[in-house]
Amino acid sequence: MTVLTIQEILEEKEAGLDLELLAGAEGLSRTISVPRIQKPGLALAGYTENLHPDRIQVLGSTELSYLAHLPAAKAVAAAKGLCSLDLACLVVTKNQEVPDYLRQAADDHQTPLLRTFHLSSNFISLITKFLEERLLPTSTLHGVLLDVLGVGVLLQGKSGVGKSECALDLVLRGYRLVADDVIKVRLKLPAVIFGEGMDLLHYHMEIRGLGIINIKHLFGVAAIRERKKIDLVLELVQWEQGKEYDRLGLEEDTYVIHGVEIPMMRIPVRQGRNTSTIVEVAARNQLLKEMGYHSAHEFQDLLEKRMAEAARLHAHTIIGDNLE
Repeated sequence: MTVLTIQEILEEKEAGLDLELLAGAEGLSRTISVPRIQKPGLALAGYTENLHPDRIQVLGSTELSYLAHLPAAKAVAAAKGLCSLDLACLVVTKNQEVPDYLRQAADDHQTPLLRTFHLSSNFISLITKFLEERLLPTSTLHGVLLDVLGVGVLLQGKSGVGKSECALDLVLRGYRLVADDVIKVRLKLPAVIFGEGMDLLHYHMEIRGLGIINIKHLFGVAAIRERKKIDLVLELVQWEQGKEYDRLGLEEDTYVIHGVEIPMMRIPVRQGRNTSTIVEVAARNQLLKEMGYHSAHEFQDLLEKRMAEAARLHAHTIIGDNLE
C-alpha cells in the first residue's frame, strides 16, 4: 500500500498546497494512506465516533470560530481532546490566527499542525487531487512507451526483439518518446493508466551497437513527453514459421494493468518487415476504433451480407427451377 508522510506533504511544492508547520514537528513521520479529507467540527464538540484519524483534518473558519466562542477552559479541553485522538495532521486554512492552546495541544500530542493561505474549499480540492495522484497504485513495466498520433503505445517483447530500434525510427518520423526500458505506470481514477520514465533513465534510450543515447539532446524537446496515457499495448514477437497469426484483426485481446484492461495486439517481427510502419498504422487504427469505426468488423459484416445475398439468390434459383 502506498503511503505519504506528513513531512513529504509539507515539502511538496508543485501541487501548490503552500503549507507551513506551526506545531507538532515530532509527528511529521505520521502517514496518510487514503485520499480523503475530513472537517472535525463534531469532534470539537465531543462527538468522535465517526472521526477518521488516518485522514487529514481541515480546520476552517467555522471550527476556529466555534473554539473562539467557547469558554477558555472548554476551548482548551476541546483542543486537547482533538489532538489526543492520534490524528495524522491538522491543517488550518485561510491563514487564520491559531490560538496558543491549540499549538500547545498539538506539540503535547505530537500532532502536526499546518497552515495554508487557501480557502477550505480550494485547499480540499488541491489536496484531494494531490493525494489521489500520489496514493494510487504504481508499478514498473519493461518496454518502450511512445506517443504516436496522440495514442499512447506501449511496446513490449523479449530483450533484443527490436523495441528500441522501432521506437527510434518512430522518433525520426516525428513521434515522441515517453520512456524506454523501465516504465513507471500509475493508475488514475476512474480507470486510466499513465506511464512515465524513471528519473535516472528519462529521455535516454539504449541502442545496441550505439549504446545509450539522449533523445532530448539529439532531437529536441519536441521528441519527448513527460508522461502519457497508455491506450494500446503492442507485443513484438519473433516470427515463427508455420505459426498462425491473426490476419483479419477480429481477435481482440487485452492487457491488464492495475485492474484496467487495455487493448493489446501481437505483432510478429522478422527481417525485412517494417515494424515501425506497422506500429504507426496500429495507432491510426486504434484512433478509428475509439471513434466507433472498426475496419475488421466492417469487413466481416460486409462479407456476411454478401454470403447471405448469395445464399438467397441460390435458394431462389433452386426454388424457381423446381416450380417450372
